[in-house]
Amino acid sequence: MKGFQITSKKYFDDSMSLIGNEIDNLVSRFDFKYKDLDLGYQTQSSAVYSSNIEGNTIDLNSFMNFKLSNEKFKPSKEIKEIEDLILAYDFAQKEILNQKNFLKIHKILSETLLISSLRGKYRNDKVGVFSESGLVYFAIESEFLKETMNELFSEIGEILSSNLSIEEVFYFASLIHMKFVHIHPFREGNGRTARILEKWFITTKLGEEFWKLPSEKYYKEKQADYYRNLNLGVNYYELNYDKCLPFLTMLPNCMK
Repeated sequence: MKGFQITSKKYFDDSMSLIGNEIDNLVSRFDFKYKDLDLGYQTQSSAVYSSNIEGNTIDLNSFMNFKLSNEKFKPSKEIKEIEDLILAYDFAQKEILNQKNFLKIHKILSETLLISSLRGKYRNDKVGVFSESGLVYFAIESEFLKETMNELFSEIGEILSSNLSIEEVFYFASLIHMKFVHIHPFREGNGRTARILEKWFITTKLGEEFWKLPSEKYYKEKQADYYRNLNLGVNYYELNYDKCLPFLTMLPNCMK
């Protein structure tokens, strides 16, 4: 069930012609702008925006004021979703990127999303992505998930063991994000997990400062583009990765 392999550099040159010449300068500006910012605050910001993409209505200002409040009351479900996601980011920031730890972050972030027997485990049923107009995408069948996810993490490990340029790091991070979303291995929490996975890969190669990358904020601000650019076909078997270039430019552009 290999499908498109994320180790492929088929689209690297074309994506670099669109954004690649700017990446070094963008990274330099990012280092200057974010170097002294607090990682804890930036992690909370990432979790809020990532949750917002999935429909959570708590904005960053409201969440931070909740955290500052001296009143002691039970947080709402939406607040708890964000707090769980922060814990997942915190875990990833301390642990190496592998499939075992990856499943742990899903277990952490999905506490309010799924019953306990489904958290940190690949789904055992069919799943589709729906919009107001109906079915948009049908993901790979559950019986092929274990094999497909093993292949994905084997490819991630292969890439992580390679010497990569900054441009290649951003290229492969975007491909990993995209391929994971297309596999859609969980019943709920796929988007949140994909955005952690993307950033986890980047920080493994470029350093922990890149946990401050404002990618979630950018994806939220460009949410219509984000979903449209991820949509490469109606099901897992009809994905056309020749249409992936618009998505590959989004991650570098979040540094502008």
